[in-house]
Amino acid sequence: MTPEPGSGRDPGTGRLWTDPREEEEHQHWLRPRTPPRTAPVEIDEDPGPDPPGLLRGRLLPIALGTLAAVLLFGAGVLGAHLLGGDEPAQPAALPVVPGAAPADQRSKAVRAIYATVSPSVVRVQVSQGSAEASGTGFVIDSGGTIVTNAHVVGTATSAQVRLDDKAGAVDARVLGTDASSDLAVLRVDGAKTAHLRPLVLADSDDVQVGDLAVAIGYPLGLDRTATAGIVSGVGRAIQAPNGFSIDKVIQTDAPINPGNSGGPLLDGAGHVIGVNSQIATAGGGGNVGIGFAVPSDTVRRVVPRLERGGSISRPYLGVSTRPSTVGSGAFVAEVVPGGPSQAAGVQSGDVIVGVAGKEVLTPEDVSAAIESRKPGEEVGVEVQRAGATRTLRVKLGTRPENTGSP
Repeated sequence: MTPEPGSGRDPGTGRLWTDPREEEEHQHWLRPRTPPRTAPVEIDEDPGPDPPGLLRGRLLPIALGTLAAVLLFGAGVLGAHLLGGDEPAQPAALPVVPGAAPADQRSKAVRAIYATVSPSVVRVQVSQGSAEASGTGFVIDSGGTIVTNAHVVGTATSAQVRLDDKAGAVDARVLGTDASSDLAVLRVDGAKTAHLRPLVLADSDDVQVGDLAVAIGYPLGLDRTATAGIVSGVGRAIQAPNGFSIDKVIQTDAPINPGNSGGPLLDGAGHVIGVNSQIATAGGGGNVGIGFAVPSDTVRRVVPRLERGGSISRPYLGVSTRPSTVGSGAFVAEVVPGGPSQAAGVQSGDVIVGVAGKEVLTPEDVSAAIESRKPGEEVGVEVQRAGATRTLRVKLGTRPENTGSP
């Protein structure tokens, strides 16, 4: 079942601003890039078939707990010991190719991105009682504001941030978290980050399959690490920490692992296209080449509100849907008791084919149709039932804290 997601953007604007002057005066990273995107690597014009569907495994948040780090590190040491003999084999010497380039174009691009961006990627550590979590974050302005994942922060009100691999941690305040987008905002003393270059958000709607993707973070407790791959898919949906869905997610095969949570996924220009959040697994807990990043356009909408310590109210239909098996539309698997849809007469077994005048072909279209609406607004929900089509008027509610809330 796909829980119904939504957004708190103002109608017709796609933004969360309450005063138009706020957007004009806010940090430069909030504004979409105007220069055209350029790819550092030439590729064939024919990209081939679309990537295959998701593996039948679990989607796991990639924050790293202390115990997991110890177990995985220990397993790595044990594996190295078992694979070694009394006399380790010596690798054969590689032939020298006269005139060979020292690095291909992609390697050069990744090196340049890492050199420019990595100083602004930080390690985030959070303690809650006896439990500890570790993840990644990145600096977005000169005032010490840092973005990371909500599942890294949890319910903590403070964190420790390491700005340099060779330096100690500094204190950070948690300004706000949003479980529905899995985003959190921290702040450290701006004097400690004044020398860092704030990262710039790209326009994630421009991201295409095959684009270069570079992830920088702290996987498995290691020091700052870069991995590279491509954008493997766009428009994906993953489950947020509160059980609702996050839409327009970017899929990548750049290797990301526990500890990468909250770190940036970057394009060929070194701009942030997403925040690494989850990985798909095939029964284990490590990377299998399918990672997911919350899109930068979501970051652009959510972070300003969290910076101000505000909460985000999202519209709520109160239905759980899945793809229809008899054509297009969103099959209503469950109607939340006492929710807005039940009050309007929506029933389990209905197939939603339109919301607010927009055609619904997939469950994701339901959330897209209301994301710019506000709680309290009334929308038409067109459903097919027993061979007939009818339109029901639903007054949108406010999304609860999690899918288990009444």
